[in-house]
Formats: sequence, structure tokens, C-alpha cells
Amino acid sequence: MAKVCISCGKGPAFGQSRSHSMRATKRRFDANLQKVRLLVNGAPTREYVCTRCLKANKVQKAV
Repeated sequence: MAKVCISCGKGPAFGQSRSHSMRATKRRFDANLQKVRLLVNGAPTREYVCTRCLKANKVQKAV
């Protein structure tokens, strides 16, 4: 299962780490995803949601 936000689709971004000598090595910038209990089609399920969507109340949490 890919770590992608169920609400907005945000996932990992890719770039490069640069050392002092400016040598480039590949790295991965992971989104800040949290596993949350949500109501999806009326049933509670655990899904990954980014903190931006959680803060903006774009998803409905299961109580």
C-alpha cells in the first residue's frame, strides 16, 4: 500500500541531498501522513491523511 493521502493525493516527493562537496545523492521527502480512523462510505476505516487535510477538516473522523 502506497503512503498517499486519501483526501488530496499528496505523496512522497523526490530530490537530492547535497554534501559539503556538493555531491548529490538521491533522497525522498515523505509527506506528513497520519493513520486516522475515518468514515468512508458510512463505515469506519483506518486511512492515511496528511496533516494539512486534518487541520482543514477535509475528512470526517470516526468517533
